[in-house]
Amino acid sequence: MYESILSQPNSLLGQFERLRREMDDMLGAPGLPSSIRSAAAGTVPAVNVGQTTTSVEVYAFAPGLDASRIEVTLDRGVLRISGERAAGIPANDPKVQVYARERGTGSFTRAISLPEDVDPAQVNASYRDGVLQVSIARREAAQPKRITVQ
Repeated sequence: MYESILSQPNSLLGQFERLRREMDDMLGAPGLPSSIRSAAAGTVPAVNVGQTTTSVEVYAFAPGLDASRIEVTLDRGVLRISGERAAGIPANDPKVQVYARERGTGSFTRAISLPEDVDPAQVNASYRDGVLQVSIARREAAQPKRITVQ
């Protein structure tokens, strides 16, 4: 793909991007999304979204979940992934001492806006090795067609 102008540190826009990051750090807004399609750091579950000529593919990284506790819905072009992760550590047990807790617990929801050409009648979801894969077919009319020249 094309290189971003923001990735060139000596360009004018690169300097503005560096200044924006420094201002965010100074004013207490680190980790917030920097664009409309971004999510804040630590948003659970992390997702990858892409498309092929025939489908839109969404991968949600949610290890350690029971597949029956994951809910996937598609409504008006918005894919919603929600679920809950149990703590795994007894809550009020005086015999248990926790030194670090980095794994998020509790309920989560992610909403992903999809292109208008997806077909809500053709959605497949599978969960394996901690990765939820959701494949949404694109409508036949939106797929590229080869036209024969007469």
